[in-house]
Parts: sequence; structure tokens; C-alpha cells
Amino acid sequence: MDLRLGFLSSHNGSNVKVMVDAIYGKKLKATPKVIISNNLDSQVLGFAKDSSIPRHCVNRENTKQIGETMLTFFRSYDVNLVILAGYMKKLDDRVLEEYPNRVLNMHPALLPKYGGKGMYGRRVHQAVINSDDVESGATVHLVNSKYDDGRILTQYKVPRYEKDSVDTLAERVLKIEHVLYVQTLMDIQNGFINLDL
Repeated sequence: MDLRLGFLSSHNGSNVKVMVDAIYGKKLKATPKVIISNNLDSQVLGFAKDSSIPRHCVNRENTKQIGETMLTFFRSYDVNLVILAGYMKKLDDRVLEEYPNRVLNMHPALLPKYGGKGMYGRRVHQAVINSDDVESGATVHLVNSKYDDGRILTQYKVPRYEKDSVDTLAERVLKIEHVLYVQTLMDIQNGFINLDL
């Protein structure tokens, strides 16, 4: 599959940076077509500028039709796979309808545990810390209209230690996210993962 990627990210975009680095380093055969953020001051838009990748801010301050505006950009840049990487908003159903089984998300836990509305960022790691679980991890899944409910594509486990804090667990999981997202895209490209099952 020829990967023409459209990224959605709200803040730092560390997963976006890792994927783009893998592309420019010839590890991943793909094209970063556009980076969209809902946050005008996000670091990911600065990264896009520095990397000469088209970039746009789409939020309630500049459009009432967020989903349609995103689709306009995705169409104009010929995107065929949408990558959520720390995008902190619920995706408009119109985007999901136009890109069925072509929107991926990274979740910082082992779904189906610790998913759903309100389960993002530090909240996820705190929930794991508060549990009796001895492991956490990261999950790449397809996006549907429900939070963290789409088909799981890949997962990777990491230990959760008794002395872990939210920060130490988050750091361990993030390192795995960076590896897992790139590997998942490579597996899609090489036909090991069929998005249409």
C-alpha cells in the first residue's frame, strides 16, 4: 500500500516526529502529505514548517465546519491514511465516513482496558497506577465513532512497577509508542496488516 499520510496532532507531536524521521531516514516508505493541528501554538506545526510539510490549524476559531475543512485539506493533498498522534478532539464522523478503516490512533494503554471518553494522557496512566495491573503498554487501533473502540491492529506491553509514578510509566509507554506506530505502518505497507478485515 502506498502510504500518503495526513497527521492530526494537538500539541508536541512526538509520534509525528518519529514517523517523519523514519520516512526521511528511508526506514518507512511513505509520504507525509499534511500536518493538521487544532492548536495554533502547537509544537507540531512548528515541526511541520521546519520539515517543509504543509501545515494547517483547524479549530472552532477559524471554521464552523471542522470535519469538512479537514476533508478539504486531506483531499487536496491526496491523503489515503489519517494518523491521529496525540489529537485531543473527537474526530468528525464525516472524516470517518470518507476514510473507512483508514484512520489510525495510538492509545497509551492496552485496550480495551483504560479506554473511552476522558481516558487520555495522564488520566490513562493514573488509572493503570491505581489498578493491580503489572503491565501497561500501547495500542494502535482503527478509529470509529466511539472513543477507543475500533479494531485493535497492534499492541506492545511494558511492565508497570510498584514504584512507578504517572510520569515514569508515561515515559516508558511513550518510548514504545514511537517504535510501535512506525512498525505498524511498515506492516500495513508490506501487507502483513489488512485494514479491511
